[in-house]
Parts: sequence; structure tokens; C-alpha cells
Amino acid sequence: MDLLTGGAYETVEVRFDNEICFLRINRPDAENRISSRLVEECAKVVEFCEEHAKVLVLEGLPEVFCTGADFQEISSAPEGDGYQRSHAEALYDLWLSIALGSFVSVAHVRGRVNAGGVGFVAACDVVLCEEKTVFSLSELLFGLMPACVMPFLIRKVGVAKANYLTLMTQPVTARQALEWHLVDACEDNSANLLRKHLLRLRYLPKTGIARYKNYLGVLDDTLVASREKAIEANREVFSDQENLAKISRYVRTGQFPWEEE
Repeated sequence: MDLLTGGAYETVEVRFDNEICFLRINRPDAENRISSRLVEECAKVVEFCEEHAKVLVLEGLPEVFCTGADFQEISSAPEGDGYQRSHAEALYDLWLSIALGSFVSVAHVRGRVNAGGVGFVAACDVVLCEEKTVFSLSELLFGLMPACVMPFLIRKVGVAKANYLTLMTQPVTARQALEWHLVDACEDNSANLLRKHLLRLRYLPKTGIARYKNYLGVLDDTLVASREKAIEANREVFSDQENLAKISRYVRTGQFPWEEE
């Protein structure tokens, strides 16, 4: 366990407390964007939790939970779709592990959540957030789509609401997300909200959690069944040269696709 809580990580912070693992996305200089290293480090922690934790608490920073793909990394990746496919596979499998793992996954969400950040949220069993949190899917503005996010999001909110979020590309409030069932509980003091939930979740035995989560996965196998379709759709949009040009321009100039140079 010392190996996980030591200084070996670049993109996350990890601590344990009585079989509860706190995993914090920590890329303040990059608005908590999803890089290959972040996915790799999160996957390592989640794998450890399979044996050693009964609750996984996923957190971000006070003002930003996670803002989606690291466009800087994408724009500098080698040509061809090898990088993007392997990255999409690793990210989808990470979310699968969070959704189906032998622990209760709890998202404690504050600040902004965009694109792939919504995927992290939707993968969790329980979602808690503060009142000022906002959620958005901005991918279509760049000609992309939230391909890997959609199976997880649809499981939470249904096809119609997932479709609306994707098409409108604009933020929705925490209260709206609560009404849509993306969020399970919301209040100003989200730290206190988390504390109250953990006080109850501590009572659950890990063997019972593992057995229940396995059964839940058997009852609804859509996340596993959707994996290849999601990864292929992701590969398609990220191998489109026009989309990649929009991403590179944004990284270079900060201008969105609809803005003139």
C-alpha cells in the first residue's frame, strides 16, 4: 500500500483510510485533462482496489473535476490511429473497472466537468456534487463525439438526456443533473455530504459488495457489449484529419472551430 500512497504519481494523489481509497485527479496546470499517463496511473490504483478497498472515492480539484481529453497530447501524437485507439481502449477499460469493480465507486464532484470527465462520473456507482458544479459535453463543437462516454452516460440518464447533452454542448447545473439522475445527491457542503455517505458505506462487507457488483454486471451487460462499438466510433472521429486540424488550431491559438483566424 505504501507504493500507492508514495510519491510515484505525476497526475493523481492517493490515500487510504480503513479500506476506503481516495483517488484525486491532480493536473492543475492542465485543467485536470485526461492524458495517457493519467489513465495509466488511475488504472493502477483501481486494480489495487480490487483486492484492498471496499470503497473508491474519485475526486478532482476544488474548481475543476475533469475537463476531458488532453488536446495538447492528441495534437502531438504520432500520425495514424494507433495512439488514439490504444488510449480509447485503456480509458474505456478504466471506466469499466470503476463501474464493475469489487468496490463501491463514489464520485465526489466539484467545479467544472466536461467531456471525458462526464465519463468518469457516469462510471461511478454513487455521484455526489456541490451546488455550483456544472456538467457538459463539448465534443461535437470540434466534430467529435463522446463515443466512449455514451454507454456509461446512457446507463445513468437514458438515451434522450444523453442525446440532449451531446447535441447542445452547453453546461447543465448540478440541480439539473440531479433531476436527470446523473447525480445522486447534491448540496453546498459536498465534503459533508461525502462524509455522511462514507459513514454508511463503511458498514458494507467487501465480499458482499463484490458479489452484488458481479450480479449487477450479469443483469446488465451493456457496458461490456458496447466496448468495441465505442472504441471504433472514437477511432473514427479522431482519425478524421479535419477534426485533428481543429484540435491543433485550438491548441496553437486558443480559438474555437467557429471563430475566424
